[in-house]
Amino acid sequence: MTMIQPISAASDRVMGALIAGLELEFGRGAAEALADRFIAAEECDFCWDARVEERWLGAYSADVEDDFELDRIAILGRLDGRWLVAVVIVDGDEMAHGMMGKRAFRSRKAARIAYDRLR
Repeated sequence: MTMIQPISAASDRVMGALIAGLELEFGRGAAEALADRFIAAEECDFCWDARVEERWLGAYSADVEDDFELDRIAILGRLDGRWLVAVVIVDGDEMAHGMMGKRAFRSRKAARIAYDRLR
């Protein structure tokens, strides 16, 4: 039997597991602060994995000549209970290379309005 769930549900579960593991190792008081540091260090990847919608915006032209092409992808996602909208720079293998203009929102409706405005 295959279980399908939205990426955002998985990201919230990952956050819970991350915090629980950090609580065991470092105690309750330090766990959330350490989890925030983990997310900040890998923010682009966490946001990319937490997307629930994406839309291709166009090619990304870097200043440096690379052997591969990059694309600009608008994402709408949910991470740790908060909605987010951002533009992520992604390669052809869907690996995130960078992120621009990330904004957080309290509601899906506000995030949806911002997502729809991205061009």
